[in-house]
Amino acid sequence: MTPACKFLKNKKIDYSVHEYDHDPNAESFGLEAAQKLGLSVHEVFKTLLVTDDINYFVTILPVDHQLNLKKAANAFSCKKLKMADPKVAERLTGYLVGGISPIAQKKRLKTVIHQSASSLKKVYVSGGKRGLDIGLDPQSLAQVLDAQFKDIVDHT
Repeated sequence: MTPACKFLKNKKIDYSVHEYDHDPNAESFGLEAAQKLGLSVHEVFKTLLVTDDINYFVTILPVDHQLNLKKAANAFSCKKLKMADPKVAERLTGYLVGGISPIAQKKRLKTVIHQSASSLKKVYVSGGKRGLDIGLDPQSLAQVLDAQFKDIVDHT
């Protein structure tokens, strides 16, 4: 049981566990999860860390979208953001890249969830290791993370 699952269980938040055989050669962890779990790419969300060189922030967005750094900076009231170094992301969260859960990270970081999640019944995020996703109500996710729903993606 990962820290994310333990956290949700302790908080008595309803969630489901979805495991799949992770392919180490997969180009996109999130798209692989959606495909192997038979889920829509609009329901499966990836967790990305960004930084303004002083603070670090968590963004949660659909796996088939690109993070818009300007929109994310606006959501966090920053001038400019860039992607966090993967090693720093692993150190801050306690999870490996490709398995970074937004839940029960080592250090609590300010978090924004893409607004599309708010209209779904269930969203799927990493459960804390590659090959493990957890499904839960997006409002519950926002509540446990003290997160807001914002537009943070590029629209193509």
